[in-house]
Amino acid sequence: MCAEGGIEMEVINRLDNPLLNRVEIEFKVTHTNSATPSRSAMRSAIASIEPGASADTVVVKEVSTRFGQPQTTGLAFIYDSVESMQNEPKYILKRHGEGAEAAEASPAPAPEPEAAEEAAEEVDVSGGEE
Repeated sequence: MCAEGGIEMEVINRLDNPLLNRVEIEFKVTHTNSATPSRSAMRSAIASIEPGASADTVVVKEVSTRFGQPQTTGLAFIYDSVESMQNEPKYILKRHGEGAEAAEASPAPAPEPEAAEEAAEEVDVSGGEE
């Protein structure tokens, strides 16, 4: 249990995943009299709970807050190194600011040429014989 900045964090489940070089943590955050904490606040709180972890190697995968309740549950991954984080999808890394450089380095798609408008054939749609 960790109390940081008006929020209390509790680890519900901790699972070591050596195949992907990470620790998977299910957590519950109680934030009485305050708004739902940001992902960056949750990352730093998770990094303070796990020994040897830094906020740079923590990925908050999922967060869910029930309406009207000061409790948030979520799932976070703590990787052994930044290189191990390459298993995460790019959009997740972009949320955390890690993949912004990689997204900018990828080439932009070429613009599609505009299609030339052709004259449409006239079709008789009267529907019967006259």
